[in-house]
Amino acid sequence: MRLATIAALFLALFIITGCSTKKEKVVYNKPALYWYEQIIKSIKNADLEKADDMYTSLSSEHIASPLLPEAMIILSQAHMDEEEYLLASFYLDEYIKRYGNEQKSEYARFMKIKANFESFPNPNRNQQLLIDTIAQTKEFIAKYPTSQYRPMVETMLVKLRLGNYYLNENIASLYERIDKPEAAKVYKEKIENSPLKTANMIEPHIPWYRSIFE
Repeated sequence: MRLATIAALFLALFIITGCSTKKEKVVYNKPALYWYEQIIKSIKNADLEKADDMYTSLSSEHIASPLLPEAMIILSQAHMDEEEYLLASFYLDEYIKRYGNEQKSEYARFMKIKANFESFPNPNRNQQLLIDTIAQTKEFIAKYPTSQYRPMVETMLVKLRLGNYYLNENIASLYERIDKPEAAKVYKEKIENSPLKTANMIEPHIPWYRSIFE
């Protein structure tokens, strides 16, 4: 009887504690600064999922807050640091969409190019993103010719073009191997017309265990 009473008491305490914990987790209707500070705290604790949740609360409760653009940039950088480039791009796209005048979006557009560039750890991957990023770098240089970020963007552009050149070579070779001469011809023409054709380049190294699938 006594054991049953003790067990019931522990069960009641467990339920009460659980309910109180759940109640503590439901937080809403807070000032913008509260959510912003929670974002920073979560990033410092390496809890980006919670930081994203705090951003959702900030953006839904304070849609016009001046803290929103800064939070977007901070979160994009945090996700880049963790190599979560799709999420980084999401925040940068949101920033450009909402605050997209030329002066404010210069840094965000640079970061977007950088996020795309750093998402190419391996050659021969995601051709469309590679082509889109090359277009974005050209657009950035044309739009911000005196930008402090221009040297870095130009360096990335050269490397992206090199990557695209080798990708075209590999695609042409692949089409030849599977007996599709017309498709191979298209990519061979791209190689022939490339200004990089006569450049003294070092071909990227692909490990043998990946070369089978490239």
